[in-house]
Amino acid sequence: MPIHYTLAIRAAYVVVMKILILGATGFIGSAILQRLASDGHEITGLGRAPEKARLKWPVARWIKADLARLTATDWQPLVDKHDVILNCAGALQDGLSDDLVATQQEAMLTLYAAAKSLGGRLVVQISARTDGAAGSQAFLRTKRQADDALVASGLPFVILRPALVIGRNAHGGTALLRSLASFPFVLPLVHAESPVATVSMNDVAEAVSRAVNGSILPRSDLDLAAEETPSLAELVRLHRAWLGLAPAPVVTLPAALAKPVTWGADLAGKLGWRSPLRSTAIAVMSEGVLGKRRGPEGFEPAGAAATLTECPSGVQDLWFARLYLLKPVMILTLSLFWLLSGLVPLVDPGAAAAHFSAFLPASAAMAVTLATCLVDILLGITVIVRPMARRALLGMMAVSVIYLAGGTLFEGQLWLDPLGPLVKVLPSLVLTLIALATLDER
Repeated sequence: MPIHYTLAIRAAYVVVMKILILGATGFIGSAILQRLASDGHEITGLGRAPEKARLKWPVARWIKADLARLTATDWQPLVDKHDVILNCAGALQDGLSDDLVATQQEAMLTLYAAAKSLGGRLVVQISARTDGAAGSQAFLRTKRQADDALVASGLPFVILRPALVIGRNAHGGTALLRSLASFPFVLPLVHAESPVATVSMNDVAEAVSRAVNGSILPRSDLDLAAEETPSLAELVRLHRAWLGLAPAPVVTLPAALAKPVTWGADLAGKLGWRSPLRSTAIAVMSEGVLGKRRGPEGFEPAGAAATLTECPSGVQDLWFARLYLLKPVMILTLSLFWLLSGLVPLVDPGAAAAHFSAFLPASAAMAVTLATCLVDILLGITVIVRPMARRALLGMMAVSVIYLAGGTLFEGQLWLDPLGPLVKVLPSLVLTLIALATLDER
């Protein structure tokens, strides 16, 4: 049945609400958007980069905005036009692309003030369990402060605290689970016995739907978690079976081995990459992902096994799982390749310039040598900066084609050189294409 007919039928049975979804392009926000739209509500999605979302979910109206930059003046017309504000926005850790205090705390306080000045709006907040040993982490601390401010604001609210969310799609921690499950031969895990409570994406969306239609009363603060709480090792094994891979033994690694990985992931975060291996995630996993199962009355979330059974995997899931942790390896490999390509000729620039001296004056040959070295070095540096990575990868492809064309035209014999200087450009081009194809995170 066409979606507009479905919406019309459902709208006849529900009160149509105008809902503003913050973080609507994200893993959880996009799934909830689809559920609320199917319920017949009018949806406005807000995100920093909604261009693709407009194509994927045309049923919603889209606003491009950065929460961290919205002032009280900016919030008022947004709030004024909507009955419900649904906050699905968030970030794991500070980095080039994220500011936790600005996004998860200050922006929310400004929003609450705007909503209160307009007579109040229902705020549905997707939060997390913010107590426990990891509660001092900035991710959980800013969430907790925003939750406390919402409770104290006098606004009608529903706070939902899902455990690890599992659904058809994957992002962050769920993507990491799939990747670990796809390891060949063994399953290398740190904190393998940590408990990991889960909740299905469909159940999170159901809880939000109930909050919007009033089935969950305002001023509710609820955990969303399935009854069973598997260990990390058990959850990875479930995902391995879901991917259709033969069982493999778990190799429990000491926590100390995670430190170099988290250090590298934190550094990548400062460059704009949102790795699920950052120190915040490992700190949370050290005590486990817990849920009190204090959900809505009559609400029985599906367990991890049932959730995975409801959405059988395809070959694309196996490809994603295997490529997920290979992507940073590809980016680093390309970075080192181009950096070395630019730095090695500088050891003896005269010898490098000799390749151009057959058709250029000596000074011009040296200038071209130095210029190509600079270009290679810049590409090697910029590809590891997330906002610049796409342009750097496209630049690598363009420069590679220029090098191949120039080498073929002026020094065609290099194709027959035993060391294969031109032949080796071809696999780097293929690797660049694969990196470009897997660059998108959402």
